[in-house]
Amino acid sequence: MSLIEDLNWRYATKRMNGQKVPQEKIDQILEAIRLAPTSFGLQPFSVIVIENEELRKKIQPAAYNQPQIFEASHLLVFAVWTDITEQQIDAYMADVAKERGVDVANLAGFKGSIAGLVERLTPEQRSNWAAKQAYIAFGMGIAAAAELKVDATPMEGFDAVGLDGILDLQAKGLHAVTILPLGYRDEANDQLAQAKKVRRAKEDLFIQL
Repeated sequence: MSLIEDLNWRYATKRMNGQKVPQEKIDQILEAIRLAPTSFGLQPFSVIVIENEELRKKIQPAAYNQPQIFEASHLLVFAVWTDITEQQIDAYMADVAKERGVDVANLAGFKGSIAGLVERLTPEQRSNWAAKQAYIAFGMGIAAAAELKVDATPMEGFDAVGLDGILDLQAKGLHAVTILPLGYRDEANDQLAQAKKVRRAKEDLFIQL
């Protein structure tokens, strides 16, 4: 099936049936997220993968009791770094040096470019920049799930501070920005399961210059 067919198949699933997604499919979705492009390749975020039912019960009120939180097979929480430190940049430089077989000293210019950007940004701007990178990976995860016929529900409707507390994210230097439940649609109870997809017409969406 083509990517366009996959994207036409998917929708923001409102009810899931609790069926478990095979681990190999979860692994493929996570790998698509890992391989997503980000600025400088820095990936200034983490993805918390939650299968534990008791923990998801605790999270559900922070997500305004949306049923997908508990009905899903797995819950992915995308959480950005609350700061971008020199240590984090150095760790990335070490990874680059190892994977590409170069001396880390030869990456000083690259490191300087990243550090220079970070220094120019306010804390709020850094958080927004990190969130944009996380959303690229978030979109890749959604597309990968559709290809594998796994349903997903992009979620911003939750109490981020509350979720941070439940997952102790502040202590980890993280802040939740979006959630992606993964599972299988419950067609009998989801009124949108058979609804026609509505998107703006190409002529309205795209501007040719």
